[in-house]
Amino acid sequence: MTTTYLTMLQEEPGVFITTVSIFGLMVGSFLNVVIYRLPEMMRRNWSEQCAELRGEVVERQPAFNLISPRSTCPKCGHKISAWENIPIFSYLALRGRCSQCHERIPLRYPLVEAVTALLSGVVAWHFGFGVMTAAVLIFVWALMALAVIDLNTQLLPDDITLPLLWLGLLINLNDVFTDSQSSIIGAAAGYLSLWSIYWSFKLLTGKEGMGYGDFKLLSAIGAWLGWSMLPVVIVFSSFVGAVVGVGLIVAAKLHKNIPIPFGPYLVGGALIALFWGEKLNQSYLGLL
Repeated sequence: MTTTYLTMLQEEPGVFITTVSIFGLMVGSFLNVVIYRLPEMMRRNWSEQCAELRGEVVERQPAFNLISPRSTCPKCGHKISAWENIPIFSYLALRGRCSQCHERIPLRYPLVEAVTALLSGVVAWHFGFGVMTAAVLIFVWALMALAVIDLNTQLLPDDITLPLLWLGLLINLNDVFTDSQSSIIGAAAGYLSLWSIYWSFKLLTGKEGMGYGDFKLLSAIGAWLGWSMLPVVIVFSSFVGAVVGVGLIVAAKLHKNIPIPFGPYLVGGALIALFWGEKLNQSYLGLL
């Protein structure tokens, strides 16, 4: 039975894409846990470290990680049952509200699940059956989590960016996306490019234009895709970020000094480079 299904995955693109999309839907549900809990885990850890530095006695808190405790409604504490955790379906069945207190469930949850499933299906369609697809899925899922976390909290956790960086370097030892030299240069150039912009902006204005998490994210992208893809990532992320930022300031009359997370735009640029980077580079070289 298993052998037959594996054969179908290899020989029937539709079956493979559908399977990966469904699996992506389930991964999207887990990413929602990561998106909510990882920043809170960081906050608690920082609070404990600060208390220790002040010489205060740190009270032992109940376990809070990606596995424990069980998911609950933040308002009434209702423990989420298995059927209430079914991606997208549960949200629709519950009409977007808690089954007990009827508090509205943020639309972010089904959106993350749906977008993760869609991206997973696109990866399967674009790269086909093979080891490369498995690697790309890990890359895309990590980028998805980072984009939403940065959008919500303006944080890009080292717990995701640094493993992603090292994994990109290791994967490209076998020239999966690019050769090892290009991967190493991409990691270094990705970090140093934004680091240079950061310090130039700070020296000129006395303000911080971006966070160190952005440097690490672009470094990880460079490690995965190679240095030649960095211009595509930077150009598209900067352009979209500038347009959206100006649009928000004009439409909502926001103060120009309100920080706007850059991580989601880097992720968008990385996805463009992943799927169309080679064609864009070839088109640019053709124009030259």
